[in-house]
Amino acid sequence: MNPLKLTISAVIAVAVLTALSACGGDDDDQESLVIAVQPTATQSELSDQASELESFLEERLDVDVEIRFPTSYGGVVESLRFGHADAAFMGAWPASIAAAEADAEVVLAEVREVTIGDEQVEEPFYYSYWVVSPDSEAKSLADLEGARVAFSSQLSTSGYVAPLARMVELGLIDAPTGGGAADAGQFFDEVFFAGGYSQAWEALQAGQVDVSIIAGDVPIDLYQEVLDNTRVIEEQGPLPSHAVLFANDLEEPLRGRLKDALLELGEEQHRELMRQFVSGIFVRFEETTTEEHLGALDRFLGDTGLAFTETLR
Repeated sequence: MNPLKLTISAVIAVAVLTALSACGGDDDDQESLVIAVQPTATQSELSDQASELESFLEERLDVDVEIRFPTSYGGVVESLRFGHADAAFMGAWPASIAAAEADAEVVLAEVREVTIGDEQVEEPFYYSYWVVSPDSEAKSLADLEGARVAFSSQLSTSGYVAPLARMVELGLIDAPTGGGAADAGQFFDEVFFAGGYSQAWEALQAGQVDVSIIAGDVPIDLYQEVLDNTRVIEEQGPLPSHAVLFANDLEEPLRGRLKDALLELGEEQHRELMRQFVSGIFVRFEETTTEEHLGALDRFLGDTGLAFTETLR
């Protein structure tokens, strides 16, 4: 089974309906352009920033630009697949699905202010780290068999997918067979999904778990607090940042003009717009390819057999 497929048929059905209704478009050829945005907040919360970005792009593209917010990750994928969106802003895992299922192309990667080790850098990738309390006897991940672990979320690439792939790589758990997925429960006695990095850190602090994960793209204060009070025993990466995908039928010259306009958003006078709209640590976009940006993540997904599903909470 291809781990990149949306395997829950109900999710697909809802996503298709969502895409067709929420992202239904006209056939005005090059007179309009639709950008679908992966849902990270309610549409009302993003509408002001969306209007600003629409105006910015319309001035440079000389076409009507509409930014739409399908109500699910799957809706963004399907809007690209069925021609109801010309481009999309997406997180890495949904972007990987869009590349596989909708034949969309990753054109730009988000360069962000992240922390790698002890250094703050501007990169389109980052790493995540296994951490234990300073007084833990564990010297390596292998020493924690039978322990308790807190992952950040079942949908987190840095807080679950990549750490699980690292366990497979180290031989601590079995690689998936027969269409299943790797299982951290083969190694740990108790597996928790805390709901975020801050909550996972709180669980480690409280002694509720023996090991947790922190990632280099969290707020620097949280990252530094965790590293100042723990020991790193393992790491994984590089992990890709957010991506901009273009539909395969978005043609020149609009394709090139859109790419140039998005690259312009990295200029200092425009950067705050994207910090409000996409990511608070946005620096700029840089040109990339699907394989270059998502290759590592696709290998992690292949190693774990994990499939994205929006039914997880």
